[in-house]
Amino acid sequence: MAIIAVAGRKGGIGKSTIVGNLAAEFAAMGRTVAALDADPQHSLAAWAAQGHGMLAGCVEKMDGGAETLPARARKAQKEADIVLIDTPPGTPAMAYQAALVADLLLLPCGPSPLDLLALKEALAQALKARAARRTKRPRIRFVPSKVLMNTNLGRSLHSSLKDMGRKVLPPVGQRVAVAEAVAEGLTVREYAPGSAAHMEFEKLAKAVDKIASRS
Repeated sequence: MAIIAVAGRKGGIGKSTIVGNLAAEFAAMGRTVAALDADPQHSLAAWAAQGHGMLAGCVEKMDGGAETLPARARKAQKEADIVLIDTPPGTPAMAYQAALVADLLLLPCGPSPLDLLALKEALAQALKARAARRTKRPRIRFVPSKVLMNTNLGRSLHSSLKDMGRKVLPPVGQRVAVAEAVAEGLTVREYAPGSAAHMEFEKLAKAVDKIASRS
């Protein structure tokens, strides 16, 4: 019965993609899933509405202010095994409220130096929320996202994240199948089962599930 938030100060780092594909992987594990789309752009909800995949049945568009998020998340927690929260970039209040209610906070980061700078800001905010809660929650994990392993920046991202003092989860690559799946309103598991992209999200989900099971 875990609440997992995905946050970041910078757009384009794959937050919605991670939430949607984690939802599919958790469902495949037999978990019931609720995915709250707390981004005013509602990219996750738009993705779900593109087709008739599993996201259509678990994504909930959230239109209220940041202060309503904790209550919405706790309500969803009563009805699902896993609650995933997709937070907006550049809206610190929503990400902070997510961190106040989450058991686990995933902070995706791309390979560019600007991504790493934004990650430091997101981490500082997460630690501020943890201090306010006076607990060790949310647990915080970095997720290398949109990685191109044939580049120097891509190959060095894991070590750059590790140097920031937080545990690093399995990476998600920049793959065409991910974008194609979104265009069809499907997750990678549904669109390209057994593909490299699917295997990456499956590996990430197993690592996240191991942490969430201890929550």
